[in-house]
Amino acid sequence: MSELTNELFGVVPIIPTPFTENEEIDEEALRSLIDFAIAGGIKAVCLPAYASEFYKLTDDEKLQVVRVAVEHAAGRLKIVAQSNHPSLKVAIKLAQANVKAGADVVSLAVPRIFSLPESSLKQYLSEFLQSIPNTPVLIQDFNPGGSSISVEFIKELMDENPNFKYLKLEEPLCAPKFESIIKATKGKVGLFEGWGGLYMLELVPIGIRGVMPGLAVSDILQRVFDLRRSGEDGKAFDLFEKVMPQIFFSLQNMELFHYAEKELLIARGVLSNSIARKAAYIPDASSISYIRELNQRVIDVLNDETYAIRPAVAVAV
Repeated sequence: MSELTNELFGVVPIIPTPFTENEEIDEEALRSLIDFAIAGGIKAVCLPAYASEFYKLTDDEKLQVVRVAVEHAAGRLKIVAQSNHPSLKVAIKLAQANVKAGADVVSLAVPRIFSLPESSLKQYLSEFLQSIPNTPVLIQDFNPGGSSISVEFIKELMDENPNFKYLKLEEPLCAPKFESIIKATKGKVGLFEGWGGLYMLELVPIGIRGVMPGLAVSDILQRVFDLRRSGEDGKAFDLFEKVMPQIFFSLQNMELFHYAEKELLIARGVLSNSIARKAAYIPDASSISYIRELNQRVIDVLNDETYAIRPAVAVAV
């Protein structure tokens, strides 16, 4: 069973869900993705999240990818098991199954299909946290249609639930809010930035615990994170600027992100296809060409000894 002392720090990438030609989960490719993360110096990964196409997986498949990841990681890195579902009853069932499967941390996205008052969200999150009291929980709030949960809400949730250990927010201009959360919680809730790591250079000096981007650039962003934290700001900005065009372009659309992410993993020798389950974004010829150009620029950074990035070992597939 997981313990509340489990600590997440640094870059915690989202593992994409690899599919076969007939859109079934490719377990062998999933194992290769775990190996790739380990080879790149990553200490924890998360799945199945938005960038894993969790919303296209059955509940059994969500548990399947967690089980494969836990078994293959074999303690070499921590597994954060996303247990998203708009139904609290189903989310709890998923979370408890993920804990039983050996997940180190359980993650949950705030339900945002329809607008709900904070009182409803408080009940949902509190009961979820109480259902797995001995497991650290990371709460994610991705709310394109409005603001994320309030600082007061976060403080109350922390005071009432000792296993609420981490919070991932994905919104622009969030530095003042992050500062307020750190102050209100006295740093007891570790903050993570999502959205591909796009805002990380602004937030690292504030005291975020880490970043949760896509897997394909995770080793590069870990290097950026380390440089920024150590005060080597010029090097951090220089390296980040090299990969930012690829991140920015891919994040224009979540389904486009799946394609660009998997194409970059192909370029890095890890995946053999970029299949996403339908309905999926079908890029036009111009976008395909541009993504290849952006991905090649990322490969060029990896091959440049100037940046001293620990090379992830390519896995034959």
